[in-house]
Amino acid sequence: MSGGIAILGAGIFAKEALVSLGTSVPPLRAVYSRSEKSAQYFAVEAAQALNLAAPPAIYHDSGSPSQSDLDALLARSDISAVIVVLPITLQPSIILKALTAGKHVLSEKPVAPDVKHGLELIKKYNEVYKPKGLVWRVAENFEAELGFRAAGAAIAAGKIGKVIFFRTVTYNHIDKTSKWYNTPWRTVPDYQGGFLLDGGVHTIAALRTMLPHRLTHLTGFASLNKDYLEPHDTINVIVRSGTNFHGTAELTWAAPTKSRPATDMFLITGTEGWLSVNMVGGVLKVMIKSVDGETGEEKKEASEYEVQGVKAEIEAFFGVIEKRADALAIGNPLEALRDVAFIQASLNSNGSLVDLIDLVPESL
Repeated sequence: MSGGIAILGAGIFAKEALVSLGTSVPPLRAVYSRSEKSAQYFAVEAAQALNLAAPPAIYHDSGSPSQSDLDALLARSDISAVIVVLPITLQPSIILKALTAGKHVLSEKPVAPDVKHGLELIKKYNEVYKPKGLVWRVAENFEAELGFRAAGAAIAAGKIGKVIFFRTVTYNHIDKTSKWYNTPWRTVPDYQGGFLLDGGVHTIAALRTMLPHRLTHLTGFASLNKDYLEPHDTINVIVRSGTNFHGTAELTWAAPTKSRPATDMFLITGTEGWLSVNMVGGVLKVMIKSVDGETGEEKKEASEYEVQGVKAEIEAFFGVIEKRADALAIGNPLEALRDVAFIQASLNSNGSLVDLIDLVPESL
């Protein structure tokens, strides 16, 4: 890919993702933040993390608009792609602005704050920008994790037989001292679900990466158990995939303790065995227990995978731009919108059955 890249946003994830911008991706030429101070600080951090000879150029929303704002950055001919890591409700407009400027876009999950805005954004991309050869992908690192992909491959290969049911439990403790809580757009969220949307899409992305069929219906309830995590912090739902299988999903950011109960993060059961996936530190641990159909003997397979999803999703994005044959087929905005639809349906169900296919069709 000719040209360099820019990072739009200077928050926590942008800083932690810097280590994933190695020599295999184009050079970082510019950074943007709404404030000049955060843009300057981030540029210095980027120079240190990437061992740059000089910090990348900074752009922000203060000062002379014609010289230092986002439009000026997007007008640069030496920048071909941008990575967008801005607050959830800002991202759709910035994605369109970047595409209009002729830039390839990798945008942080979730794809949009709700299904309505996501559908509008994807339709606009498909009709206007995709025909121009511009690439837009959504950065969902759980989808890119080798551990989840290996688990999905094992299920597809029949190692646990036909999937019949599953369970996923996301158990998180967020207090007011958390770095994830202490950002203004998370402290007073202007989008549905709060942490359930921001973090819950990870869980759903992992499920769709492992399960052999799309989830079609759900029913459940949402609640708020800690006032500072409004509008909701917990969902409990029952899910099914047509006539294929069913399961449960429990997601909370209101756990009373930092320690977690002894339960699997993901447990998928088939006719001939089960598979579990757990994240321990920076490692995904995959366990498969199955029964030999002829001897009845129980078999065990255990494997571990280093967590490197952020690096993998960034490399996949540039691989698609460069039309590399080995580029991972991940980051599809429509798939990412299905993750949002799951969370949205869980928040609004209140015990009623919700058809997920009605929310997001098979194709646009």
